[in-house]
Amino acid sequence: MTMAEQAFQTTTIAASPEHVWIIAVDFEQYPHWARDVKDVVVRTRDEQGRAVEVEFRASALGRSTHYTLGYDYSRAPQVLAWRMIRGDIMRTIDGAYTFSSTPDGGTHVRYDLTIELVVPLPGFVKRRAEVRILNTVRELKVRAEA
Repeated sequence: MTMAEQAFQTTTIAASPEHVWIIAVDFEQYPHWARDVKDVVVRTRDEQGRAVEVEFRASALGRSTHYTLGYDYSRAPQVLAWRMIRGDIMRTIDGAYTFSSTPDGGTHVRYDLTIELVVPLPGFVKRRAEVRILNTVRELKVRAEA
């Protein structure tokens, strides 16, 4: 049995929470700004047109991986949470973006992630993968501030 790995990253973005939220939920655009995301297909949408089930193809650990995430909008627009529905090399990918306003009109972002792989990896490989995954927050910041 492998243990789930947990990580988080925080940053402050010089853009409004509304602007950051719009970028975060525009999944089809991820391949344009999130370096490791190669392809995105929205499988289902809710009655408000929001993507509920999204399939991703991403590069991970030198190979291509596929996974489908289910999104939860129950705490929108402060929290965008997800759970993995299915994946090839992961048993779990659960996480959330939490957005809060800063006094100067910017956005404080916290990115929480829990990943459990099907096959255990050496610690140094896991840490390298974690850094790449958490880079998504930096890439979101760059996109939102552009």
